[in-house]
Amino acid sequence: MSSTAAVTTAPGSGGAKTSWPEVVGLSIEEAKKVILKDKPDADIIVLPVGSRVTDDFLPNRVRIFVDTVAETPRVG
Repeated sequence: MSSTAAVTTAPGSGGAKTSWPEVVGLSIEEAKKVILKDKPDADIIVLPVGSRVTDDFLPNRVRIFVDTVAETPRVG
């Protein structure tokens, strides 16, 4: 894994950041803070990896896909 993160921007985005590879491995809350720092108007949606999503484009939507369990699941 490289220590340098590429900044990705989309055509027509005015140079605004459109992806955050640097948040991979962070907690959801930490990732949200980083994303909101760059894009304060982001509508962040957290989904399990493999979730079905619509292919419509909403410029403020940022999807975070999560595939780990943060704590031991317990009954009660």
